[in-house]
Amino acid sequence: MTKRRVVVTGMGLITPLGVGLEKSWTGLVQGKSGIGKITYFDTSLFPTKIAGEVHDFIVEDYIEPKEIKKMDRFIHFGVATSMMAVKDAELVITPENAERIGVSVGSGMGGLPLIEHYHKVFLEKGPRKITPFFIPTLIINMAAGQISIKHGAKGPNQAPATACATGTHAIGDAFKIIQRGDADAMIAGGTESCITTMGVGGFNAMRALSTRNDEPEKASRPFDRNRDGFVMGEGSGIVVLEALDHALARGARIYAEVVGYGLTGDAYHMTAPAPGGEGAARCMAMAIRDAGISPTEIDYINAHGTSTKYGDELETTAIKTICKDHAYKLSVSSTKSMTGHLLGAAGGVEAVVSVLSIVHNTIPPTINLDNPDEGCDLDYVPHTAKKTEVRCAMSNSFGFGGTNGCLIFRQFTS
Repeated sequence: MTKRRVVVTGMGLITPLGVGLEKSWTGLVQGKSGIGKITYFDTSLFPTKIAGEVHDFIVEDYIEPKEIKKMDRFIHFGVATSMMAVKDAELVITPENAERIGVSVGSGMGGLPLIEHYHKVFLEKGPRKITPFFIPTLIINMAAGQISIKHGAKGPNQAPATACATGTHAIGDAFKIIQRGDADAMIAGGTESCITTMGVGGFNAMRALSTRNDEPEKASRPFDRNRDGFVMGEGSGIVVLEALDHALARGARIYAEVVGYGLTGDAYHMTAPAPGGEGAARCMAMAIRDAGISPTEIDYINAHGTSTKYGDELETTAIKTICKDHAYKLSVSSTKSMTGHLLGAAGGVEAVVSVLSIVHNTIPPTINLDNPDEGCDLDYVPHTAKKTEVRCAMSNSFGFGGTNGCLIFRQFTS
């Protein structure tokens, strides 16, 4: 059976750089940082006082007032970006095609803000004051659920929850669902909003977060020897994927083609990557094999690049393992240097960025890379965006538990 070709026809973004594709992409290309002081809660007791918050999101622009309180913020973001992506794709979902259009949107943490809020309500006022919407407002699959309800999409519906690989797995799984013929189109990606006392406090307890509080915009510095941890961010990245024949039949604009997907497990440690980045390397190799290409065809890798010592170094090692001499000819950048780490939403956002790099033949930079660490010796596009042809782009995501995901996008040719 011939595999169906799958293309990207719509995209939506919410990041700390702004709401919408244009704001986020412009900010990335200009090398702007979306990191600042945390405003959501009092940080006086916390070692980390900075994060990538989204400040220009108006939920009423996307969701009816009576429905807003039935969804936590991560769902707000997911619904909003799905609306952007569906509108961008000019995809009309009708009773006739609804069963052939599905949703694959996940989250790493889900409704942590609501859990914190209602735990406080419970302690102060007792269980009778817990809202009946508590559970459906916070569970991870309700982003996908609410998106399907919003658009009337009755096809396959799922919600991966694979930590920082969530968005990548959601898109990759959607790609395979279409490829094997179980849907004609999928709304896919990741969404996250957990900049809360417990979210920041938990990562602080692991000593995983940067404490460069006096210079928020310089705190996320992937591959730099002076990095001291990652910076939390929030937002969402969602794409509309379609079978090529479906997209052509309705005259859709095609941004790029999805050609490869890899996913592996380290089977090594709860939080640390496997030695030598071997799990990441196998994941990249799987995606390349799935795409039917040579590593030498990859022009750009949007790295997981979180700004942690072992993560950055081992991803670099994995790229060298798979791409060999070509590793020094391609470009690598970490847009987390500007957005922070959006956890479960990171893969969705970075998939969109990878597609936009192909569309605009522009590679966003890795800002704050002043002194590359030992072993980090690739072209990370420091400080300034690079204008160059991008025919094939790879997006990497690696999560706690040793879960890895990799997507490959290519310029569309008929």
